[in-house]
Amino acid sequence: MKLNPSLLTAAGLVSAQLASALPQASSSTVSPSPSPSATPGSFVTTSGLNFVIDGKTGYFAGSNSYWIGFQKNNDDVDLVFSHLQESGLKILRVWGFNDVNQKPTDGSVYYHLLADGTATVNEGEDGLQRLDYVVSSAEKHGIKLIINFVNFWDDYGGINAYVKAFGGSKEDFYTNDAMQAAYRAYIKAVISRYSDSTAIFAWELANEPRCQGCETTVLYNWIESTSQYIKSLDSKHLVCIGDGM
Repeated sequence: MKLNPSLLTAAGLVSAQLASALPQASSSTVSPSPSPSATPGSFVTTSGLNFVIDGKTGYFAGSNSYWIGFQKNNDDVDLVFSHLQESGLKILRVWGFNDVNQKPTDGSVYYHLLADGTATVNEGEDGLQRLDYVVSSAEKHGIKLIINFVNFWDDYGGINAYVKAFGGSKEDFYTNDAMQAAYRAYIKAVISRYSDSTAIFAWELANEPRCQGCETTVLYNWIESTSQYIKSLDSKHLVCIGDGM
């Protein structure tokens, strides 16, 4: 995965404040030589068609690890980040969600319980404390994280878990008040933990959001309003949609 602002703009590196300001460019744009422009451990920013990460301006290679936040052994998490550091990868996209409709009885990790029209964030040792360690290890190893908030697909709950708890369909998710209230409450719970962390590259609305058969305004309005909401909670970090990566 090679990240550059032109690709992320097309895929949705947006907020209500930034969407109109980011220029379009082809993916063949040549990155200039990295140049110092920030201090190590600083927040990620953009500079024209480039990103600025820890004192360097340019494009940066990254990868995905949906499962890393579900590991219960800290050494395993540290091992992943040490390998990323050694390989020169700078960005890791991780699942910031793990939705269930029933509390697991086997001790497995879950972040968000959705059942009978209610939503409960799990902040315990088998919940967001596991994501806490991922962020902490990323900070130690100089890796930046893209953290998303829900899955369009049914893996690890996703939108389907909201539908099971609140009724309706997956297409209703984007406009249903109850589902959106639970979704935004979860966003707030996650962002409040890491809004001051320089390990966050960007918040991502969802993994591959789509709305089959919907008017285009449904997704557009959801993207715009959710981006505005995220920026109201945290103006320091970038926001991306999660589609077309």
